[in-house]
Amino acid sequence: MKNRLSAFAFAALGLCAPLASQAQTEIQWWHSMTAVNGEWVNDLAKQFNESQKEYKVVPTFKGTYDESMTASIAAFRAGNAPHILQVFEVGTATMQASKGAIVPVGKIMQDAGEKFDPKAYIPAVAGYYTAPNGQMLSFPFNSSTTIFYFNKDAFKAAGLPTDKAPVTWPEVVNAAAKLKASGHKCPFTTAWQNWTQVESFSAWHNVEFATKANGLQGMDARLKVDSPLHVRHIENLANMAKQGLFVYKGRGNVPEASFVSGECAMINTSSGFYGNVAKNAKFAYGLAPLPYYQDVPGAPQNTVIGGASLWVMSGKKPAEYKGVAKFFSFISTPEVQSASHKRTGYLPVTMASYDLTEKSGFYKQNPGTDVAVTQMIRKVTDKSRGIRLGNYVQIRAIEDEELEQVWNGKKTAKEALESIVKRGNEQLERFQKANKG
Repeated sequence: MKNRLSAFAFAALGLCAPLASQAQTEIQWWHSMTAVNGEWVNDLAKQFNESQKEYKVVPTFKGTYDESMTASIAAFRAGNAPHILQVFEVGTATMQASKGAIVPVGKIMQDAGEKFDPKAYIPAVAGYYTAPNGQMLSFPFNSSTTIFYFNKDAFKAAGLPTDKAPVTWPEVVNAAAKLKASGHKCPFTTAWQNWTQVESFSAWHNVEFATKANGLQGMDARLKVDSPLHVRHIENLANMAKQGLFVYKGRGNVPEASFVSGECAMINTSSGFYGNVAKNAKFAYGLAPLPYYQDVPGAPQNTVIGGASLWVMSGKKPAEYKGVAKFFSFISTPEVQSASHKRTGYLPVTMASYDLTEKSGFYKQNPGTDVAVTQMIRKVTDKSRGIRLGNYVQIRAIEDEELEQVWNGKKTAKEALESIVKRGNEQLERFQKANKG
């Protein structure tokens, strides 16, 4: 009823609006992009709006990924949800379980008569956002993965090679020690510590993050991050922190500013950080694959996707959905995808846009910018295909809380990881019961 009333009120407002505003159907797009990536989103909408006259996409920043999801739930209940909602990959299981609140993107494209081939997308990306029945649920947008950035000027000052990043974790420790000896106060830091040091770390070393293929095969999955390898890695970082080789700079993407400013010389974070580095770093920098432990069989494997996708909310008019489909077609073109990839560091998403980028010579002119793609397109296993868990936002918060206990010396790595498993599994059980999985 609320949706009906809202639609009725919207129509009534339209009758009173100037004739000019009736000419275009507005498409509301809520997102969480800031700074250079926020400028990119605004430019995409502007380019689409200028390419035709029937629709107008209106991008609106709604806070962090967590805040945007919360706002959208409230808006949906009030009957005024946006047409398009950007949701980070952590929210995928929650959105997938929200039957009645979303419309699968495959259906949106089919109903609008727009050309849409899920097989055109990089398999690891398409697979993550596709339901077991083969229907793509959300539109792959700013997909990213974790990579390694290093400050070449700082490496040169420390007597380290500038043409080659540390490949293994022992090499990271060695490089950090030399950087510290040269006077660098923050040799290494990490952004998105839960994503980079636990989740992506698991896939990269081909060990389970959770059972049931990391949740992709059922809601009864349970966490497995207290393995000897996980304990070893967090202990390694804790020892680096005690020696001043690893400096914790906060949650989410907060630590990224310390790399751009030159304060920290090495960082693990999203490939989507590239646009910020390229625009604002005042030093020579390099992009490289994630470090790994070379004695782990099968390592390195592949990384899993991060970033976000675009979900279409239910309760809108057919004409509005047609505009959504037109916009998705526009940002799917190899030219737009390739330009976005070059500008932001997010994955090119489709193989056609990857090929176009390669042919343009971009990867040769900007060494390391293909790392995100090459890490993703390796052969995947059930342990590295992706992670899809219910209440994942809450589990991420638990990971942050427990890891911070390690960095400040209040818990051992083993204690913190066992607590993540215990508390995280409580969240998974709650989600399973709520959704009768």
